[in-house]
Amino acid sequence: MDIAEAVASRRSVRAFTADPVPLEVISRVLDRARMAPSGCNFQPWEATVLTGAPLQALQQRLLASPVDDPLEYDFSAPQAVPLYRDRLVELGGLMYGAMGIDRGDAAGRMEFMQRNLVSFGAPVLLLCHFPKLMKEPQWSDVGMWLQTIMLLLRGEGLDSCPQEYMGLYGRTIKDQLGLAEDVLLFCGLAIGHADTANPVNGFARPRVPLDQQVRFLGF
Repeated sequence: MDIAEAVASRRSVRAFTADPVPLEVISRVLDRARMAPSGCNFQPWEATVLTGAPLQALQQRLLASPVDDPLEYDFSAPQAVPLYRDRLVELGGLMYGAMGIDRGDAAGRMEFMQRNLVSFGAPVLLLCHFPKLMKEPQWSDVGMWLQTIMLLLRGEGLDSCPQEYMGLYGRTIKDQLGLAEDVLLFCGLAIGHADTANPVNGFARPRVPLDQQVRFLGF
């Protein structure tokens, strides 16, 4: 798979098969991802990767736990601005519509959202964390590292779903993993094989036209 194909075929998969992912594949991807860029070569990213019994234990605890109060960080603030909220609403309509869940079906939507806590059935979960002393530039570096991982996973024939939702349970996850309080639990990354028969993995993903996001000067 070439780079353009990896970028085009990467999507947030929200239904996985139970097929296991070998440790050597995950290790190979993460080893190659070490070459992701970072300002000043700080390489701020850290991760814990779970499968099997440790993953099941974490998921059982999350299902029985409330969200953090207060949250350690807020990933949903942009929805206060109509431009960005409209994009969220559009995506939600397509995603829930693909599954036949009506807009007024609050129980159905909540049940699906809870699937985040078991990473949509993925057999592997990478939990991304880093020291709280890291600032906005380093958060950007972590994003580039995660994207590098997701594209390398596509090269291995695997799929993923980045899960900022896990940040809602940061303290619970840190306690389960034995991480220090001065560490921020940023997100999860569900990893596995997409269930291609599930309609939630097939709806069209809306994107803003290039000319609404980028200006070209001097060409």
